[in-house]
Amino acid sequence: MVKVILQLYPTLRAESEQEREALRPLGRNTERFQEFIDTLPQVAQAADDLGLWGIASIEHHFHSEGYEVGPNPTAIGVHLANLTKRVKVGQLGYTMSAQNPFRVAEDVALLDHITKGRCFAGFSRGYQSRWTNVFGQHMGVEATLSPQGYTDARRAEYSGEQLRQQTAADQVNRGVFEEQMDMVVDAWTKDCISYNSPNWKVPYPYDEGIEWGMAPATAKLGAPGEIGPDGRVHGISVCPAPYTKPYPPVFVASTASKETVEYCGRHGFNPTYFSNIEKAAKFGRSYVERAAEAGRKVAYGQNQALVRWMQIGNTREEALQAVADYDAEIYKNLYRLLTPAMPYDPADPVGSVLSAGLWSAGTVDEVRQDFARQWDELPAEYCVLIFHYPQMPADRMIENLEAFMAKIKPDLDERVRAAGYTDE
Repeated sequence: MVKVILQLYPTLRAESEQEREALRPLGRNTERFQEFIDTLPQVAQAADDLGLWGIASIEHHFHSEGYEVGPNPTAIGVHLANLTKRVKVGQLGYTMSAQNPFRVAEDVALLDHITKGRCFAGFSRGYQSRWTNVFGQHMGVEATLSPQGYTDARRAEYSGEQLRQQTAADQVNRGVFEEQMDMVVDAWTKDCISYNSPNWKVPYPYDEGIEWGMAPATAKLGAPGEIGPDGRVHGISVCPAPYTKPYPPVFVASTASKETVEYCGRHGFNPTYFSNIEKAAKFGRSYVERAAEAGRKVAYGQNQALVRWMQIGNTREEALQAVADYDAEIYKNLYRLLTPAMPYDPADPVGSVLSAGLWSAGTVDEVRQDFARQWDELPAEYCVLIFHYPQMPADRMIENLEAFMAKIKPDLDERVRAAGYTDE
């Protein structure tokens, strides 16, 4: 069965781009943000009642334009957990190249306990420079999109030196991301941990350890290895451990990077594809190959997630109008500017959105056929649905979810069953 995740991108409502400009900075407009908070119970209840597998929020900061006002996925996750009984809650996700791994490990473990295992964790590398560069400055991290995923046309826009610089920045970002992901997993699975790397000294200072007034009690009552023979702290114990053993399901976002997908295959994480079906299908094969090399046998599509936007209408014209009303402005001013591979024709903004390969729009039968075609290419275990809510009203979004669960998901379930894997 396909596991459906509703991904919340808090997009504050504006009737037009002109109103968004008149109310600038809309991201700080308390009345418009409160619309998101006030309608969350309705959305969360619908996700629970419709049988969605999960509901998630994002980590993005400083969105003065009001497009992605999601600074704290932990707080939203706790709120969603208190509003629901069955659906899993999580994040897609924490940007680990610009996060504190110990705080993230603690936050996820707490959410896992609050929900008694009704929790999942999501992570990303960070592609938005305005905030990733600020949060990641002490690690020397900059936001990047992997140059390995550039199209030939985009590569032609850069000099050799520019590509070398971007590749170097990407390697730093990836190195910090992978190290801090390792630290999160260690914090979840080991009673006592220490590190001595260029980025982290744990404890600090590392060689001499930390003078600790509770050392006699910690040596007796704490984790073995925390206190060394010299009576000083030489390791730390991150508390609590997760409720789920060894830890909740882990998702990692990938837009254009095969390296990220292969990393997920080696570690048993779930790659989450923000890419068209052609690229996702190619990545899906790489994931299976890397998982096999690491001793994990997975079917094609298993442990993988496709991210999609959709608009369903009674007619195709109604669905296209919904794209114009709820998606086109965000696509024009956010996605296509931050990911230049996305096409854009100012004379046809709706057509530009659809040509990106991430949207489906039309009647329920047309959208069903489009999703079925894509699941024929990659029978993904997870489907992540994104709506620009509350720019798109909650009731309209819920109508889309109802149609998807009743009339589209059964076709995808058939393709997953045919792929030869079942629910764990």
